[in-house]
Amino acid sequence: MNLLLLLDADFIAADRVVLRDRRLVHMQEVHRAVVGDYLRVGHIGGLMGNAQLLRLDVGEAELQVSFDQSPPSKLPLTLLLALPRPKMLRRVLQTVAAMGVPKVVLVNSYRVEKSFWQTPFLEPEAVREQLILGLEQARDTVLPEIIIEKRFKPFVEDRLPAMVEGTLGLIGHPGDYPACPRGLDEPVTLAIGPEGGWIPYEVELLAKAGLQPVQLGARILRVETAVTALLARLF
Repeated sequence: MNLLLLLDADFIAADRVVLRDRRLVHMQEVHRAVVGDYLRVGHIGGLMGNAQLLRLDVGEAELQVSFDQSPPSKLPLTLLLALPRPKMLRRVLQTVAAMGVPKVVLVNSYRVEKSFWQTPFLEPEAVREQLILGLEQARDTVLPEIIIEKRFKPFVEDRLPAMVEGTLGLIGHPGDYPACPRGLDEPVTLAIGPEGGWIPYEVELLAKAGLQPVQLGARILRVETAVTALLARLF
């Protein structure tokens, strides 16, 4: 945890917060904070700054906070992601939050097992928890927008073209395609498939919506690795 993220419910005054959950445990066991110490904090959805530990008891801590720094800029990116298997989903959500992705669309795919959509890790609070962990790691305060689209074809045909308009549309896909571009400074819509990749029919529909396949080489990557590698290369 490189940033102590504060929620509205933590505030007992404009410049005072009280913590009683895992953040308190982290302060005690990892930071080994003592009264008088300063910690880096951020108000979720808002500014970042510093906090001084005023009181530390067994079950709670009180801090005085001030905010004077804007969070880092987000990437100019919309990420279209075939729903990963549940355990990987948690890691991917942390990764996209840490890397500054502002919008993620989780979509269905032929190779996405139906059971994946039943996972409790897709519940709003579970998704939010993983995103917060990513923000804490990267020192950011703004949660990515997560959109769920369970029907691939209607989404790609009816709504994706409007998302792609005005952006560079790319499909991360192994095969005989151009190499993924580097160091872009324009908005991008990027589609990353499931384990095993998109099927040809899905690639064709995505292409009709304005996305073109690109590749990272001959190696077949896990979803979480592909996400990291593609974002690092694009931006």
